[in-house]
Amino acid sequence: MSREPAFGPGARVAILGLGVSGAAAARLAHRHGAKVYASDSSSGQGPADTALRLRGEGIDAQSGAHDMERILASDLVVTSPGIGPYSEVRQAVTRAGISTIAEVELAYGWLRSRVIGITGTNGKTTATQLTTHLLTASGVEAQAVGNVGRPLSECVLSDHQPDWVVVELSSFQLADLVTFESEIGVLLNLAPDHLDRYRDLDSYYADKARLFERGSENPAWVLNADDPEVVELAGAASGRRFLYSTELEVEQGAWVSEAGDIVGRLAADAAPVRWAGLDDVRLLGRHNRSNALASCLAAVIAGADPSVLPAALREFEGLPHRLQAVAERGGVLWVNDSKATNVAAAVAAVTAFERPLILLLGGRHKGQPYTAIAEAARGRARAAIAFGEAAPLIVPALQDAVDVVMTESGLDAAVRAAAGIARPGDVVLLAPACSSYDMFPDYTARGRAFEAAVHALLEEGGAP
Repeated sequence: MSREPAFGPGARVAILGLGVSGAAAARLAHRHGAKVYASDSSSGQGPADTALRLRGEGIDAQSGAHDMERILASDLVVTSPGIGPYSEVRQAVTRAGISTIAEVELAYGWLRSRVIGITGTNGKTTATQLTTHLLTASGVEAQAVGNVGRPLSECVLSDHQPDWVVVELSSFQLADLVTFESEIGVLLNLAPDHLDRYRDLDSYYADKARLFERGSENPAWVLNADDPEVVELAGAASGRRFLYSTELEVEQGAWVSEAGDIVGRLAADAAPVRWAGLDDVRLLGRHNRSNALASCLAAVIAGADPSVLPAALREFEGLPHRLQAVAERGGVLWVNDSKATNVAAAVAAVTAFERPLILLLGGRHKGQPYTAIAEAARGRARAAIAFGEAAPLIVPALQDAVDVVMTESGLDAAVRAAAGIARPGDVVLLAPACSSYDMFPDYTARGRAFEAAVHALLEEGGAP
């Protein structure tokens, strides 16, 4: 397995961003003899603490500013996914003609594991974790890394690397790949997203398409047959194709049978084999059935024993902030889907329930219209609570489909407004359809704030 390091000993490497991936990249570059300068423009406590720790390890690091002179004197720049291509620092690096790569690209040069790469607009983290879980349950050593939380560099820095790494790849990471290749590549779905960062939808999809430019010698592509744009984006990419569908039988791949079974075959001339039942999937929503199909298919291609799938699926309870039940009191179920940071994810959340809904929508607008949510909510939702910066845009988009209440006092006030409307049998669903950055550092903090507000309300008896 020949993988070339991104730099040689003595190279000057600048690391932009001191999040978990930036810190791991700095340590990896330092270990392999680079002259590292790591920086973060944020003056917050987190970057400051990280910079202090790195300096204690002999790595030059600072928070609160980027030293552009040092960055532009570098041979290589490793950038955080959170730093957009049109940011001032990235534009300066581009003008200087300095090679810019993602943290996963840096780590790939020293990676010995085989690679499953997973991308898509929604469901990436769930599919990444579930695929890893299914492989592990089958006795195949695997780790979930990438945009999922654990940097690939951290895996490479460890004394032991697994047989497989399952890498969650965001469009931002895909944009800065050069040699990174997936032996198995999974594209879950496509929908408008990040239009606050991309100039247009084509630019966003173009970065997703880089998955197919970065395949191994004979890659296996796992594609969602229920999403025509997924199949179209794969185009004529070389390699083996495996489709999955919740709606129809496919020639080679996995699907849901009329009897409600997950069925698969890895060769077109083979007989279908029952892998599991849909009732083995504990995750809520049709979209998560699709994610389960993708995960089962990728895991079996990688060597998982299909016989372990039913029990392994039943063991997987899902991830925090993704259609997570928070509490049920007085017949009202409170559900946290803070990870629904775009319109398509919010629509999937809305359509996951048969019970009447009270929707909580809002945050920082990402450039997408909310009309699809209005259509999904019509006849399903009794009311919607709009909060945050995007509230003035959400209200007119939904008001013809559902009663909308706008609050200007944040998420806690939205929770209390929902409690005043909810009746026994309702689901109060936080599915914001927006980023969290108007009030919270990330969707996790927003989800925790929602949970805290719900529990506080229940403790004081303010909810039905």
